[in-house]
Amino acid sequence: MNALRRLGVEPCLTDNAERLRKADRIIFPGQGEASGAMHYLREHGLDRVICSLTQPVLGICIGQQLLCRHSEEGDVDCLGIFEADVRRFRPQQHEDKVPCMGWNALYDTKSPLMESIEGQYVYFVHSFYVPLCAETIATANYIHPYSAALQKGNFYATQFHPEKSGSVGETIIKNFLDL
Repeated sequence: MNALRRLGVEPCLTDNAERLRKADRIIFPGQGEASGAMHYLREHGLDRVICSLTQPVLGICIGQQLLCRHSEEGDVDCLGIFEADVRRFRPQQHEDKVPCMGWNALYDTKSPLMESIEGQYVYFVHSFYVPLCAETIATANYIHPYSAALQKGNFYATQFHPEKSGSVGETIIKNFLDL
């Protein structure tokens, strides 16, 4: 909300299906746990609403994960926009701490959402990740390469938090608003 306000946009926080359908853009924010979040979406019919949206949609963190097919977090079927399953990070050596927290660089960036972002650092905090797939538009590396951002049609998603990523995140949010 604050990141959008800094850009001169007055956001509307809602879970009202009709308001979502009428919005110019949707940001599907990220905090929480996959199975509980999916339960809430289904209970309120928002799973069907989100899948039917035609305006630009940006999922952030768990918002990205919930747009995928399935999540190991709570062993739950998700919205299925992206043809990928969410996996839990499994440490390979002592230095591999989970959750992954901190700044990491983006590479192999594609899509108007990632314009001017190659090699830039963004802020991550997550224990689950989306493997690289056909819909990957940015890659990060922690334990192994994974999808830092995804796109399919009007659906965009970031595993990282653009709203916590300083000027780089602001650029990504501006890019989303300009789609």
